[in-house]
Amino acid sequence: MESHESQRQSNSYQKPLFIALAITSIVMIAEFVGGLLANSLALLSDAGHMLADCLALLLSIVAFRFSSRHPTNRNTFGFYRLEIFAAQINGGVLVFLSFFIFYEAYQRFMHPEPVKGLLMMGIAGVGLLANMASALVLHNTSKKNLNVKAAFLHIVGDLLSSIGVIIGGIVISFTGWFVVDPVLSLLIGLIILKGAYGVVKETAAILLGAVPKHVDLEKLIREVEAIKGVESFHDVHVWTITSGLYALSGHVQIQDQRISESAQIMEGVREYLTQRYQIGHTTLQLECEACEPGHACSLVTRPSSK
Repeated sequence: MESHESQRQSNSYQKPLFIALAITSIVMIAEFVGGLLANSLALLSDAGHMLADCLALLLSIVAFRFSSRHPTNRNTFGFYRLEIFAAQINGGVLVFLSFFIFYEAYQRFMHPEPVKGLLMMGIAGVGLLANMASALVLHNTSKKNLNVKAAFLHIVGDLLSSIGVIIGGIVISFTGWFVVDPVLSLLIGLIILKGAYGVVKETAAILLGAVPKHVDLEKLIREVEAIKGVESFHDVHVWTITSGLYALSGHVQIQDQRISESAQIMEGVREYLTQRYQIGHTTLQLECEACEPGHACSLVTRPSSK
């Protein structure tokens, strides 16, 4: 029953993403064609920024699709990591795109070309309206899901870029300062590069098994050791399976006691980790100082291998 509810919720999240993807794709093509007609590098750069948004939206949709697939005997965690690989490729493409924009802007600085400011402004205005529509479609859902929130922030960034291109079109139309066009391109390129750097850095950390950013490992250990019944918490590893899905493994040392009492302690640790750190997948190994004399026990604490 829970899986059906999860699937229904996933489908409700995907609908606004599909709508935003359709709007953004159409306007991206319009801005690309308009940039060629207006000879505006800023407009072409904004189309590139929209391409980044399309990739981000598509990535979010793919993440939802794959997250609903059941794990297999070979892929015991499911297919969540495909989202991270896709994001890594996405980030690499964005880095290349931003440096290409920088190169083209440099060429425009060296060899200025006339730009049709009014056409540039008109196409950017259409892009602004489309970005506003996409932002409105995603706004409510972005409050409920981090995946959608990331896509929403991409759209907001593109909305700001469209405003910049409109301002540039106005300045060019009234002053004839064509240098405004490559200046805007550089700014848009920097926005794309900043976002790409964040994506590459975050996905690299996940692939390397780094501790999630919101987790202070030493503090987490101290807090777990403060839970009633826990003597020590060590050999702790925390990592990210995919964005928003965290896992932990560790050794919990307790007093020698009945299994039912031990289970209560373990449940308390798991519940705390879920509520405090959103760690939904925990693997905990019980240990104790020593068992009753004459009894062999696999839970006795062994010297650390370090």
